[in-house]
Amino acid sequence: MAALSFKEKVGYALGDGAANIAWRGVSTFLFIFYTDVFGLNPAAVGLLFLIARFGDGVSDILMGIICDRTTTKYGKFRPWILWSAIPLGIILSLLFMSPDFSQTGKLIYAYVVYNLFTLIYTANNIPYGALMAVMTGDDKERTSLGSFRMVGAFVGGMVVQGALLFLVAYYGNINPEVKINKLEASKYEVTVSASKDVKNVNIKTKDGLAQFIWADQSIKDNTPTQGKSFSMVANKEYTFLVSGEDNLDAGKITIVDQKRGYSYAIYLLSFFLSIFMILTFLSTKERVLPPKNQETNLKKDIKDLIKNKPWIVLLVMGIVFQVFNSIKQGIVVIYFTHYLHNPLLTSSYLISLAFASILGAMITTPLGKKLGKRNLFIYALLFSGLVNALITFCGPDDISAIFSLGILSEIGAAVFPTLFFAMLGDAADYSEFKNGRRATGLVYSAGSFATKFGGGIGGVIIGMVLASFNYNGQNEVAIQGAVPGIVMLMSWIPTIVALFGAVFMLLYPLTQSKMDEITLELNRRRAGEEA
Repeated sequence: MAALSFKEKVGYALGDGAANIAWRGVSTFLFIFYTDVFGLNPAAVGLLFLIARFGDGVSDILMGIICDRTTTKYGKFRPWILWSAIPLGIILSLLFMSPDFSQTGKLIYAYVVYNLFTLIYTANNIPYGALMAVMTGDDKERTSLGSFRMVGAFVGGMVVQGALLFLVAYYGNINPEVKINKLEASKYEVTVSASKDVKNVNIKTKDGLAQFIWADQSIKDNTPTQGKSFSMVANKEYTFLVSGEDNLDAGKITIVDQKRGYSYAIYLLSFFLSIFMILTFLSTKERVLPPKNQETNLKKDIKDLIKNKPWIVLLVMGIVFQVFNSIKQGIVVIYFTHYLHNPLLTSSYLISLAFASILGAMITTPLGKKLGKRNLFIYALLFSGLVNALITFCGPDDISAIFSLGILSEIGAAVFPTLFFAMLGDAADYSEFKNGRRATGLVYSAGSFATKFGGGIGGVIIGMVLASFNYNGQNEVAIQGAVPGIVMLMSWIPTIVALFGAVFMLLYPLTQSKMDEITLELNRRRAGEEA
């Protein structure tokens, strides 16, 4: 089977770049948008996410079954990417809108729109993932395609995480009147006003270093923070005491209308999301079809799946590597805030990890060809896990070492998803080789469910470890008492997960020589069907 063109691989990668505009945008910013801008109770938001995550897992499986039974002139999977491209952009925009409803109305709106988002995202992403397995029957080309996909995913995530807040600030700028009165060194009285009513604004300095408290001491919740959110009445003055920055002037104060800012920023990103998805549809082609004599039989599909040993191993590995990555990334903000006492470094660290992820995805293809996917997966788990464990020896001042170890570990960690989605295609090939039947959508949907479930487990582990150390983010004494737990989560707890995964991966039966045998046999069968 001929190699895929560079153009087709880039076109496929655009799809995951677009998907991560939605997924990373929602996972990174929606919680704080719902609580700080839309005004929902944090506990209610958490319950909403939990309920939607369960429903999302069920819809993944159903979507895989639907895809396998879709028949159009464009194939089984590509049409769904086209059909869902514009609806996904629209529903993402609706997620970050702030209609002026009652508290109950807002909660109903959030439930309806967020659950619609998860359904439309599933209708787009399950077919997108399965498409990889039918674009080529060559397992090595599939690994290369997986590398392109992950580069697209990491770039898309980096764009939305890096650009969204700048876009919010740009579109939400209200051009306020700012008066500054210097009280003493690094301490100022700042008074602001606007010419119109603005229901939700956020004030801070451009560098984000200064601490704000209300000058009005009658305000009950008046702890120093790196910004304040409040509503402005036209021509009314609001006064703050600001400390922590030198040479403060009006040009360094930003006041952003968060409702308008978020809405307009997401409109722009949603437009590009839809365009990229349409380009993915136009630039790709399905080439691997189920055997011509295959009957539609869900019972047989599920029976084949349960007996598919490579898929069973991958199902567990999807959970394992997602737990590893979720713990590693989920503790970063807390670690930098409460152990390094330098929260501003968090952004630099996460961006560094994003670039490391791109490098890891790019080297997966040549390493996979040399070592085989199974062996590379094991080596990557060992390398990433053991390097990550070394962070336990770093003190709060060892910034360079923490960055270096984090980047090295992330290069290995980026190999996991790159190989995983390519290997799900191998599991689909194995089923066709052994049973004469192929259910690509079901294979990928169950794999997708595993990664989502693993992310939930990672969050539970973080919560349990911090709770065991009596962590309380609003109590400095409790925070310092929990520092050992924070360091454990940042270092060797993920390592234990990775080492378990490396041992379990030894059970994976599809070595490179076995995959070469399967690929040759399936190509022979397909050539016979076409003759």
